[in-house]
Amino acid sequence: MRLFCFSLLFLFIYGCSNEKTNHTQLIHFVPENSSIVLKTSNLESLKSSIQNNDFLQHFSKTNAYKNLESKLNGLSLLQPTGELLICFSKNAIDSLQYTIITKYSKGLFVRDSLKNYIEETLKYKKKSIIKSSYNNHTFYSAVIDSTFFASSSIKLVENAFNYSDTNAELEKIYRTTETDKTVSVILKCDETNFIKSFFPDNQLPLKTFTNYLAFDTEISQDETLINGITQANDSTKSFINVFKNTIPQENQIQHITPIDADGFLSFTFNTYEKFHSNLVKFTQIDTLKETSHLFDNIIEVGVIYNSNDRAIVLNSLDGISTEDALISEQNVIDTFRQVDILSFSKPDLFETCFSPLISFNKATKYCILDNFLVFGDNLEILHDIISNYQNKTTLSEQPYFNDIQEQLSDASSLFMVFNPSILNDILNNNLEDDSAVTSLDNYKISALQFIYDTNFAHVNGIVKKTKVKAAQNSITEELNIRLDNDLLNTPQFVTNHITRQKEIVVQDIKNNLYLISNSGKVLWKKQLDGAILGQIEQIDLYKNGKLQLAFTTPHRLYVIDRNGHNVSPFPGKFNDVITQPLSVFDYGNNKNYRLLITQGKNLLMYDKTLKVVKGFVFKSANNPILNQPQHFRIGSKDYIVFKTQNKMYILDRTGRTRVSPKTSNSFSNESIYLYNNKFTTTNPDGELITIDSRGNSVSQNLNLSSQHHIETSSKTLVTLSENKLTIKGTTYELDYGIYTSPKLFYLQDKIYVAITDLQTQKVYLFDSNAQLLPNFPVYGNSAITLDNIDSDKDLEFVTKGGTNSIILYQIN
Repeated sequence: MRLFCFSLLFLFIYGCSNEKTNHTQLIHFVPENSSIVLKTSNLESLKSSIQNNDFLQHFSKTNAYKNLESKLNGLSLLQPTGELLICFSKNAIDSLQYTIITKYSKGLFVRDSLKNYIEETLKYKKKSIIKSSYNNHTFYSAVIDSTFFASSSIKLVENAFNYSDTNAELEKIYRTTETDKTVSVILKCDETNFIKSFFPDNQLPLKTFTNYLAFDTEISQDETLINGITQANDSTKSFINVFKNTIPQENQIQHITPIDADGFLSFTFNTYEKFHSNLVKFTQIDTLKETSHLFDNIIEVGVIYNSNDRAIVLNSLDGISTEDALISEQNVIDTFRQVDILSFSKPDLFETCFSPLISFNKATKYCILDNFLVFGDNLEILHDIISNYQNKTTLSEQPYFNDIQEQLSDASSLFMVFNPSILNDILNNNLEDDSAVTSLDNYKISALQFIYDTNFAHVNGIVKKTKVKAAQNSITEELNIRLDNDLLNTPQFVTNHITRQKEIVVQDIKNNLYLISNSGKVLWKKQLDGAILGQIEQIDLYKNGKLQLAFTTPHRLYVIDRNGHNVSPFPGKFNDVITQPLSVFDYGNNKNYRLLITQGKNLLMYDKTLKVVKGFVFKSANNPILNQPQHFRIGSKDYIVFKTQNKMYILDRTGRTRVSPKTSNSFSNESIYLYNNKFTTTNPDGELITIDSRGNSVSQNLNLSSQHHIETSSKTLVTLSENKLTIKGTTYELDYGIYTSPKLFYLQDKIYVAITDLQTQKVYLFDSNAQLLPNFPVYGNSAITLDNIDSDKDLEFVTKGGTNSIILYQIN
């Protein structure tokens, strides 16, 4: 478990060799004694997911994690472009060994300017192996048949050169994993595996459960989902085959499990006889003959965990027949809430019949609740089950259980549900660590299920942080995503053209651009040549509904597709500095885009093939252009508008003058807006300047200071002057601070205005009447972007958190 949780720490170094072998796929290079194999196609996403996943971070204080982190501290240099395998094994002295396998590419590892790095070339049978030492840690690497192979063990690298038959069973189960998940995990379930058991009290060791377990894993900030299969050879040595040729039934133990129970285990079958036969083959002990009538109509058996107490539950298809099988067990010893509790003379029956799934041997009492027969050792646990069942305070009635149930199958062969206490015990048992996993109290329910199919079983699991239902008008923090480096710009939303929901884009100080899903998963990270200017635009370059990101840096015009790849022929390269954000014009809403580049006083217009638009004749302004050029339409006419310090330019599509403003005003650095069908901005004295389509100019004194900001929609004017925010003529007096420019959003037929005090790190959100929304301000360290990013009706906004984090809030 520890190795799965922190796999992403392993990144490696490259070497070279020309040796030819018969290896053709990455899986063929997996060392023979590997007990865990991890597969990812997006190492950055895996790294970010683990770093930001709340559940996995509970391991960070354990000695196991600290030791592993220390050992692999320097191996964070690999930049794979495709699929990558991470393998774990033990050597002869039981020491952890790891291996990294990926296709070699030119940019896999760049060693320039590395400090504390030493490298030497070793020879093995005329083959080259690179020994790398980085920050006092040593590892070995080679390239074999265009495959990069690196390991902590030189022996494993040497073995990789020597062809051996591939493991057909491993290769077969490897092919069942997906390529688009955060990580896929393959466990070889034998005595070499680091994982002991998924069961409480280690009652069913992994090595006896199955041969191989493979599952795809999706990791988000508050949730870890697994989905896969397990397969065992058709033998009597693997427990999973106990369910062979049985049909999973709907699990119902949750309907009788008290809300305060620690959890339950449930297993089902359509015919007890077949299950019994399979179990006898596994245990090699047939002790069930004399008691088989009790189970004739049973389709589900369960164990309810309550601290050190246990209760056994039988779910019967025919309650009357099952009661008849207990005709000799009719001694009533108590009555609770009109339910008789009877003595039971065979306390070890269930351990005898269902070991190793059940180890409880003190079933001295029982009661009957509808189709459920409940057996226990003391009256207290039976009273608790009876009262919760009658009061409908069982797990099945709880929102947090139903929440995880939605992502699981209703019917399963084996179903385990645990509270934080048992989950913690299972994790610490597998860690073999003196330091315990930190408290998991926020994970009220976790679940794992196996659904037997033909010769294999499906596996589903979920560990999810339980969220309290948000109160009306409350503001909840949905995500807090940490990145590797400090943020350079303000995060913004972009549209996912597949789901029509929103995702987040942001750039860090090393000029890496990230695309992050609205569940917090880093979809990709892309290195750019410089800082992005202004907002990122989205365009449909091919008119097929697929959106690309378009933006400029000081020397590039980028168009990037949804997968983070440059769209040919972009990026466009510019020797002279680009001084304003990219302007994207779509005059006729026909996706014949015009891409306008600003360089000081000059404008360059390109089409979507990166060719200069020859019909655009404007060449140069009188002074450097102060703002990103804007496109407006009034009636049937198009206007391209921008300004210098002392002149506003109002052009037509071709770049010729359409309107000559009748003004000698100088202008502030504020943008130009179309407000009441007039081109609107301010002068350095804070006066509002409006120019109509005939060039007539009007100045209006709004009593703004020289340090002011404005933003408008077509009919709403917002101004900020010192600590006074004015929306449609209504003023709200803020505390003195350092504020971002106000941002106006029109969503769900309502106007919202947002500003952030960077000094106190508070985000304010107002309605169109300058009324502060309930529960604001909230913490934030930048301007925000507000939108509805998912399928519900609640609005969300994103802002900077710490220097290297972004926060996503929801307004409930």
